[in-house]
Amino acid sequence: MSAGVDLSQFFETFFDEAAELLTDMEQQLLGLDISEPDVDQLNAIFRAAHSIKGGAGTFGCFEALAETTHLLENLLDLIRRGEMSLCREMIDLFLETKDVLTDQVLAYRNGQEPDAAAYERICAQLRQIAVSQLPGSGLHASEPNGHQDVAGKTVPSTSVDKLGDARSSAQAHVSLHVSLTGVGSKDAAALAEEMALMGEVLRQEQGDGVLDIWLNTTASADDIEAVCCFVVNSDQVNVAEVGIEAVANDAAGSGEHVVSTPGTQASSGSVPDAGVTPVATPPETTVQSPSSKSPPARTNSGTLRVGVEKVDQIINLVGELVITQAMLVQTASTLDPVEHDRLLNGLEHLERNARDLQESVMSIRMMPMDYVFSRFPRLVRESTAKLGKRINLITQGQATELDKSLIERIIDPLTHLVRNSIDHGIEKPEQRVASGKDPEGKLVLTAQHHGGQIIIEVSDDGAGLSRERILRKAISQGLPVTEHTSDDDLWQLIFSPGFSTAEKITDISGRGVGMDVVKRNIQGMGGHIQLSSRAGQGTTTRIILPLTLAILDGMSVGVGDETFILPLSHVTESIQPTADQVHCISETEKVLHVRGEYLPLIALHQVFAVSTAEADVTRSIAVILQAEETRFALQVDQLLGQHQVVVKNLEANYRKIPGISAATILGDGSVALIVDVFALMRFSRGQVAR
Repeated sequence: MSAGVDLSQFFETFFDEAAELLTDMEQQLLGLDISEPDVDQLNAIFRAAHSIKGGAGTFGCFEALAETTHLLENLLDLIRRGEMSLCREMIDLFLETKDVLTDQVLAYRNGQEPDAAAYERICAQLRQIAVSQLPGSGLHASEPNGHQDVAGKTVPSTSVDKLGDARSSAQAHVSLHVSLTGVGSKDAAALAEEMALMGEVLRQEQGDGVLDIWLNTTASADDIEAVCCFVVNSDQVNVAEVGIEAVANDAAGSGEHVVSTPGTQASSGSVPDAGVTPVATPPETTVQSPSSKSPPARTNSGTLRVGVEKVDQIINLVGELVITQAMLVQTASTLDPVEHDRLLNGLEHLERNARDLQESVMSIRMMPMDYVFSRFPRLVRESTAKLGKRINLITQGQATELDKSLIERIIDPLTHLVRNSIDHGIEKPEQRVASGKDPEGKLVLTAQHHGGQIIIEVSDDGAGLSRERILRKAISQGLPVTEHTSDDDLWQLIFSPGFSTAEKITDISGRGVGMDVVKRNIQGMGGHIQLSSRAGQGTTTRIILPLTLAILDGMSVGVGDETFILPLSHVTESIQPTADQVHCISETEKVLHVRGEYLPLIALHQVFAVSTAEADVTRSIAVILQAEETRFALQVDQLLGQHQVVVKNLEANYRKIPGISAATILGDGSVALIVDVFALMRFSRGQVAR
């Protein structure tokens, strides 16, 4: 790296883009057909490795990352050119290399050095596979200093490097004209240095924010563009192929100096030009001083990378704006509409604009479910290899969006469900054939929007849940079940702590410590989980989540002098009970008879000790709520209205309160508590100790 050029400001961008490239590389590797690999996929994998190597080389301080990707890139180049055959072992090694590269990126990001042992091991394996796949090539002569692979064999340290050198010498050089716009002096220095690494710089000019470089190289135009995009945006880069003679003739005709580099014969004009500099000159002097004119602004690109904390800050400010707007509306409700019609019309416009602004800002945090689904092809591939199964993973609704905070928390629960389907659900090929099934099982992941919620399903066509085994296990554990317990109630036992019917423990699943955690995590996100199964046909697990935890459609209810918010997604109806509908089953417990169904009746004033509330049920309102498969009635004094509320984390600002999930600020400035419907559900079952 040249003196005076500080590239550390680009580190975070490089790390983010490297992580994205590695994720894409993994997906492309998993999708490769080993017998007939797609050329476009091979090129995409090669470009990912090449781009990471180029970026790491530009910074000059990520040696392990640059060397690992260099070795991987050489192998990928041989494969995509048909000079090396692809096999499953190579895919396995490339996937393992991707894992090592991911760890290296993370280490450098945290200011640490990568694991040296992992680096040496993976590099030795990459070199060994090159040597073993190219017998008699003459490219792996032994050298004094070599590496040892996992089998202890000495592998020449320059074997794969020589592969690249031999390939380059045999490959025809091309001359490319690289034109970059909107380039500042620091970017120009970095780009000039990187281009010098990519080949032989024949000519170079800079002025008015434009950098032109003529390059003699073996790299393709796409490769050059990929490297440049670590410093500038893609719409600032234009790469075109030109002839070497044309470069020399243009320079000579215009009186410009053409750089003569080793291995390249170029004519030079008699008049040197200050805008062209020999490639041998140190990088800090290869670029002219910026013109006195201000360089043109960079062209807008399609995306803008912004820190999550900045987005969260904007969301909080918009939330405060919405609260302030609600306060103004409530204050203005007492004004004469005739006398203050302009003010009231302005407040209506403010309300609409605030709602639109809120929805627009919230959409910034939304991420596609592909962020989650993309992890599972690798998991399925490796798990099936261990278990000797054949499973076809199908994903649907990858573009369905979910709030970033939820999408990160849903990864672990979904991983548990996918592992269970692989291990316990889908049978081995011989078992499936014996049952008249296709030897290859199906595992389907779907995501779709439904109203203000997202529904995620994990389905398999395996053996399904065994009623007899679950019932036997439940009875042995003393759980309250009988032979007449319904299937739906029996399936819910799967989510009990420590409950597992696995006959043996594997490293995939079966320890009985997963499904109860899944349920708790889903409920912690304001969602619920449903399970259905049919013997011999498979199992489907459905997760229902709100799209975001920042905004809530709620129903405000009054209990004495207090106001509570009920999540509207759980409200099914509200009624005023009559005396003949209310039945006492104990001194403190009541049920409400609604259309042939007896629902537990919970008095909200008793749960939260509101002394000023109405105690008579027949003079109150019963709100029917549903949480998972459970329905119950909630006794409140009155219904106040329905509206969107801005959710405030109560635990972070105060402390956790049993039965309360969060809080919000009402239009009059008072604080209202948002009820935890799942906690009330457990209360209705007598499972919440108060």
